[in-house]
Amino acid sequence: MLIAPVPALPEIRLYAAHPASGLWRLTHPEGRAAEPEEETEADEDGPEPQPPYWAYAWAGGAVLARYILDRPESVAGFRVLDLGAGSGLVGIAAAKAGASEVIASEIDRNGVAALGLNAAANGVTITVVGEDITAGPPPPVDVVVAGDLFYGQDLADRVIPFLDRCLAAGINVLIGDPGRAYLPRSRLRLLAEYQVRDVGEVGDVGMKPSGVFSFEPEQARGELRSSP
Repeated sequence: MLIAPVPALPEIRLYAAHPASGLWRLTHPEGRAAEPEEETEADEDGPEPQPPYWAYAWAGGAVLARYILDRPESVAGFRVLDLGAGSGLVGIAAAKAGASEVIASEIDRNGVAALGLNAAANGVTITVVGEDITAGPPPPVDVVVAGDLFYGQDLADRVIPFLDRCLAAGINVLIGDPGRAYLPRSRLRLLAEYQVRDVGEVGDVGMKPSGVFSFEPEQARGELRSSP
């Protein structure tokens, strides 16, 4: 992998996918690197598969990281959980912005390794939890940041109840998202909007407006809609 500044986030450098990175080997169904003969078959049978999701900076993570760096008071001095951290982009931004502690949850073992490399490359300390925490209570933190977690129904169905438990525990929740299909729009209050590059895109073609939102209690949103 190459290490390079993140588009629109020159303060942060990440190890990222490139055509010769060979990261597609990590998508082997048995979770191991492909054998040489398997690599040959892959080359002959068709185009190289897409590398793992954590090898890119997704738009929702990029917009949330940009917001945090521009407004360090959103996390400074607070304990922060980066939920579904992927590359660790948002957690790294929180650490750079002065968070007192950053915990990153990531279920992909290769993503966990990449997250550790990225944290070290940026000179920050992040505690990594390599398991799905959405079924249980939230950890003792002050802020949860969730970048681009609403691209699939199954994931959204796990994340939203977890975020509700975070709100019930008095934890602030910040979401970054470019408008994925399962974004809980009725529960969100827009805080900021930026133009950022989406996953896998290059140049200005892939730039799209993405938002940073506060996740609100369902009752509060209902009161807001009914207010004169």
